[in-house]
Amino acid sequence: MWSTGRSEAALEAAFPVPIEIRALRTAKRLRLRFDEASGTLKLTCPWRTSRRAALRWALDQRQWIEAQIARAEPGLPFEADATFPLEGKDVRVVWDASARRNPALVGNELRVGGPEEGIARRIELFLKRQALDTMSREVAEYSAVAGVTASSVSVGDAGSRWGSCSSHGRIRFSWRLICAPPPVRRYVVAHEVAHLVHLDHSPKFRALEARLYGSGVGAAKTALRRLGPSLRRVGRRR
Repeated sequence: MWSTGRSEAALEAAFPVPIEIRALRTAKRLRLRFDEASGTLKLTCPWRTSRRAALRWALDQRQWIEAQIARAEPGLPFEADATFPLEGKDVRVVWDASARRNPALVGNELRVGGPEEGIARRIELFLKRQALDTMSREVAEYSAVAGVTASSVSVGDAGSRWGSCSSHGRIRFSWRLICAPPPVRRYVVAHEVAHLVHLDHSPKFRALEARLYGSGVGAAKTALRRLGPSLRRVGRRR
């Protein structure tokens, strides 16, 4: 394995946790795993793979990396007095059994009533509705600029993907994006709407993505990479 100098430092800095690279003469392909005990990524690659190429390949696995880190850390369950991010701002769960069951956001408090054992389910449904309403509007906004129409917009709980776009124009997002700051969420929306036109990551796709989102695509991507593991913990018990 040979070095490519200063560019490697920038690539390594893009990972949310330290990464260790081992080049083996016996390795036939690149392999990546997350060592929970040390909190480190372990990347194994064939002997003559350049370090820069190995790091770039590993960065392409960032959604998988975020999912592994999230699973290794404690969850942020929805329960009385818990705090979690909503559109990038911390809100606290305020439970009162005698209050209305449907959650209501009042300032920095998410107020919810009904039986305590149903708090988590009611809050998750509330956030999923808010996520779908918000991102459906944003998809429509960006689609109008791109001159296309999504056949459907939905939200789910994919383990490693923030969004996806099918060849039939169906767009699906992780509902946890509603927890992210709006500029980060809107980056994912613009990214998937750009896929309605280009189902690849070609220069034409990147140009359309930048036109839809505006300036700051790189900063939004970096923020999502940094926040991803903590966002994936929201609503999970472990």
